[in-house]
Amino acid sequence: MSASTVVTRFAPSPTGFLHIGGARTALFNWLFARHHGGKFLLRIEDTDRARSTTEAIDAILDGMRWLDLDWDGAEYYQSHFAGRHAEVAQQLLDRGAAYRCYMTSEELQAQREAAQAERRPFRLNSQWRDCADAPSPGAPFVVRLKAPREGEAVIEDRVQGRVTVQNAELDDFVLLRSDGTPTYMLAVVVDDHDMGVTHVIRGDDHLNNAFRQLGIIRAMGWPEPVYAHVPLIHGADGAKLSKRHGALGVDSYRDELGILPEALANYLLRLGWGHGDDEIISREQAIRWFDLDGVGKSPSRFDLKKLENLNGHYIRAADDARLAILVAARRGGLEGDDLALLERAMPELKARAKNLNELAAAADFLFAERPLVVEPAAAALLDDGARWLLGRVYSALGQVSDWTHDGTEAAVREVAEEAGLKLGKVAQPLRAALTGRTTSPGIFDVLVLLGQGESLGRIEDQMMEQA
Repeated sequence: MSASTVVTRFAPSPTGFLHIGGARTALFNWLFARHHGGKFLLRIEDTDRARSTTEAIDAILDGMRWLDLDWDGAEYYQSHFAGRHAEVAQQLLDRGAAYRCYMTSEELQAQREAAQAERRPFRLNSQWRDCADAPSPGAPFVVRLKAPREGEAVIEDRVQGRVTVQNAELDDFVLLRSDGTPTYMLAVVVDDHDMGVTHVIRGDDHLNNAFRQLGIIRAMGWPEPVYAHVPLIHGADGAKLSKRHGALGVDSYRDELGILPEALANYLLRLGWGHGDDEIISREQAIRWFDLDGVGKSPSRFDLKKLENLNGHYIRAADDARLAILVAARRGGLEGDDLALLERAMPELKARAKNLNELAAAADFLFAERPLVVEPAAAALLDDGARWLLGRVYSALGQVSDWTHDGTEAAVREVAEEAGLKLGKVAQPLRAALTGRTTSPGIFDVLVLLGQGESLGRIEDQMMEQA
């Protein structure tokens, strides 16, 4: 790997689904790597064995694949490198950059309570920082980084700008727990270095961690990555995004809300990054245009209605056969003639739908069994006068030999003219009879899709209601 190769990574913890903020982080890292012709790595940070689950790992991988965010090589698992993490901790001890701390939990608690009573920030003060002798043979200890106490640390962040922290504010954090297992703070730094990560792009809730992690990097004499801490996503009310705002997993946007992956990716891209006034951005354009200079410093607000409007655009642009398969799955699976019918109907069905659920609901009339269950609003249109009109329409459509949009329209229009009515006055009860609803695709498209026999049968059912 050349020194100039850009390497980014997405490093989720497998303790739950791939949430919307994590998906955006993955997208930004993926786009930055692809824009620069570099590499994008996926590392599963599963060192918390008690909380990490196979189901969560599967959900993360599934969500990444659904969003078409491919990673280079196999995914890494942080737990596989515990030996290497411990090795670096020992190197830090050997360099005098870390120390064995034998403080008890009671001593730590006493220091915390004293800080609280004096209303000052808690800063660990360990007597073992400069003492190499153990209190007793075999006494338990943790390994802590010996953080610098003088001067300041500076990060030239690609999103936040120049950020400075006084070293006195940084604590001697734990590198190895008393059982010898590495902490997140150590593992992430070692893994990023060993994997050649050049740019760390993540949420700004990790900005404080960056200063602490730099202590390890500088103590080891390793090259420092470029940091880019992206503002978090907020809800419409300005508060940090949570479940009450609809902060669902990526799989829920797919399975429950019926969002297409290209729509979600486009929406996430525009949450915190922009390219002029462009709203509809293809994957190819995103790769060509994306860079960190376009990431804003302010939190973005998640708006489900905007996502659905964008999703509607992508539904209308989507391939009809693909949509038919997606909708068929929502109906428990369709095959053969039924699937072909759904695909033929798709140009009309998708014109109004904002998600796959609406698309599936709009297709219900195609597969409804006779006699139809008529919604109350549609039933209100089927009074005696309307049924008389349906009788006229039934007779006219029964004579149609050219069962096309134009052929059926000519027959229905003739009935309307003979009755002295506008076409809409005939189309409304006809729609209610054919679909059981007050809304549907164009009524002549409905007739063509249902076919002559089914259409006449549904009209006759409503005419018989009068009898």
